[in-house]
Amino acid sequence: MKSFKKYYIIPAPPEDVYLALTNPLTIQLWTGYKAEMSTVPGSEFSLWDGSITGKNLEFEENRKILQQWYFGDEKEESIVTILLHPHAKGTSVELKQTNIPDADYADIVQGWDSSYFGELRMFYED
Repeated sequence: MKSFKKYYIIPAPPEDVYLALTNPLTIQLWTGYKAEMSTVPGSEFSLWDGSITGKNLEFEENRKILQQWYFGDEKEESIVTILLHPHAKGTSVELKQTNIPDADYADIVQGWDSSYFGELRMFYED
């Protein structure tokens, strides 16, 4: 199992980035895929038409998202922490994901860089 940590700059204020990561209609706008999301701790979510699924653990409005991502029948929980910090160019997103299965690591890192935060950055740059 591996961990991943990286910072991303999104050219939008933290309030907009938080909304883009937690509102299912806004998620669908920037991903192009149906999303199920709620800010209720304990609720389950589904992104990219079910390609990413998990459970929402904790939220601090405009500041923090804490989730458990599911990887089949893995025993150890993969925890995703997204922290939003105001930045001169918009928002600095601090991402940390723990317990990524070794076989999935390269795909997960590429997904964060291109599909997840890459797409979100392009959404706000247009």
